[in-house]
Order: sequence, then C-alpha cells, then structure tokens
Amino acid sequence: MPVDNFGLAHLWGQSDLIIKLVAFTLVVMSVASWYLIAVRALRQFRARRFDAGVEAFWNAPTLDEGLGRLSRTAPDSPFEALARQGAAAAEHLRRHTQEETLGGKLDADEFVTRAMRKSIALSTAQLESGLTVLASIGSTAPFVGLFGTVWGIYHALIGISVSGMATLDKVAGPVGEALIMTAFGLFVAIPAVLAFNAFTRANRLELSELDAFAHDLHAWFTTGTRLASAPTGEAANRSARTAAPTATLRASTPGAA
Repeated sequence: MPVDNFGLAHLWGQSDLIIKLVAFTLVVMSVASWYLIAVRALRQFRARRFDAGVEAFWNAPTLDEGLGRLSRTAPDSPFEALARQGAAAAEHLRRHTQEETLGGKLDADEFVTRAMRKSIALSTAQLESGLTVLASIGSTAPFVGLFGTVWGIYHALIGISVSGMATLDKVAGPVGEALIMTAFGLFVAIPAVLAFNAFTRANRLELSELDAFAHDLHAWFTTGTRLASAPTGEAANRSARTAAPTATLRASTPGAA
C-alpha cells in the first residue's frame, strides 16, 4: 500500500465510532483550553494597570477621590473591590457605633478586618476561575489520546490477523496512524499545563500585592494613617522596642493569616 494512504485522513476514514469520539473530545478540550488561555491572558494584561491605580489611590486627597481614581485606573479589579468594601465597613461602623446592635458592639479593628477578608476571599475565587478546567485538561488529555492509540492499535492488529499478512509495511502503517492520537493528546495537554502554571504564579503575586494593600487599608481605616515603610539598618534597631504593637496590628489584618 502506498505511503500516501497513511495519515490523518486515512485514520479518520477507517476509524470506528470510538476513535471519532476520542478525537472529538480532544478537539473540545483544545478549544476550551485556548479560550480560557485567551481570557486569562487578557485579564493579566489588564492587571498591569492595577499598580498605577493603587498609587493613584494613595495620592488622592480624600477617600472618595481615591476611590474614584482607583475606579478609573483599575476598574473591576480586586483592589477596587477591597477598597470599597473597607470603606463601606468603616462607614457602617461609624453610623452604628453608638447603637445597641451587634454592629455597634463589634470592635472596629475586627469589623474592618472581617469585611476585607470577605472581599479577598471573593477576589481569590474570581482569580482561580477557569484554572481547574485548565488543570483537568492538562492532566487528562494525554490519557484520552493514549486510549485512542490503544484502541487504534487493537483494531489494526485485528485487521492484520484477519488479512494474514504480518509484514512490516502492513504493521507499521496502522500502528503509526494510531500513535497520532497520543500526539494529539500531548498537543492539547502541553499548552494547558504551561498556561496553568503561568496563571497560578501570576495569581499568587497579585494576591500577595492585594494582601499588602489590605494591610495598608486596615491601618488607614483604624488609625487614620498608612503604615510607613519598614525601617532598615540603625533605624530598625532603634524601632525594635516598638515591634510588639506593630506585630499585634499585623496579626489582625487580612494578609497576616
């Protein structure tokens, strides 16, 4: 049989329903994977503006102006949601602090902390959206392709045994065709795994920045001032005696858990 008769077209033409279902499953996995990669990559591209939004927020003269700047420079970002949640909690506490209600009896530090932790939890869930699908595709696509290969080799060997001709050219062609399914599975899995690792690392960095922002917000809402930069050298030695109150404040913030 000529070599041109072997390949994807020949494999598809002589394949049964199982092979076609395996191929269709891999195509669906590939489309879903690349769609999620495109969506997440676009989101990461937009995330580059978040640092500028946070800086604009802290440079604003008032809280309302800062929220407006954050909304314009980093709209629908976890940082905007965190700042608005913290501001809403502080405003709610200010209005009800004198009332004999649960909100009025709660400690201000604890109330603001819980509100910002809720915002961080919701933002974390949004950041991880789609990553489970990418991880599932990356881990299962090679096995789906391998199943197609095994099934294809089985039918190829059955055909060879029926024909009674076990020469090399009769064996190599069908077996080589069946191995295409394994290659297809790897083609689907490798981009999904690489994208999952890249997005997981990007999310981890963004969440660490969000925790730092939450720490500064917590200090501002509870004390009225943003935390200063950590001292170094001799300044660190001179401030060692005041480390205990700072550690207590940090332990109560969303980023300290």
